[in-house]
Formats: sequence, C-alpha cells, structure tokens
Amino acid sequence: MVAQGSYGYTRTGADSVPLKLRERFGIGPGSIPEWDEDGDRIVVRRMGRYTSEDIHRAAFGDRKPEPRTLAELKESIGDYVQERYLQR
Repeated sequence: MVAQGSYGYTRTGADSVPLKLRERFGIGPGSIPEWDEDGDRIVVRRMGRYTSEDIHRAAFGDRKPEPRTLAELKESIGDYVQERYLQR
C-alpha cells in the first residue's frame, strides 16, 4: 500500500493529493476518487472509466431498444426539433 506524502483537504473541502501520487496514478483536475471502507481503514482509489455501453446498461438494464429505420430516426429528430424549438 502506498502511504507516501500527506493527504488533506483545502479550506473549500477539495481533496489535496501529493504530487508524487498524482503523477504515479494519473490523477488530475476533474478526477473522481472512489472511497471504500476496509475495517478501520479508508481506501481511496482512482475511479475507473466507463464506456457508453456501461452507462446505458446502468440506466436501462438489459432492455434493448426497438429497432428503427434511419427514416424513422430522422423523422423523430425532426418532430422533436419542431416541437422544442419552432412552436411557440
């Protein structure tokens, strides 16, 4: 386990990670840590990246969308744009 450097929070509550650890684990602005408990210890990990398929599966489960033709998709987009932006 790596326990090098000090770790803390800024006055605004932002995490402060030592440079050595940021460089080693590729942590930068916008990185999201994953927090876990392990007995009486706190484990901080760099959160993994998710594919659009992972996100779709998390949001919709294993449901598959009904197949649509390209013409149907274009028509739906046109209807949406008209309803959303052109009718007042």
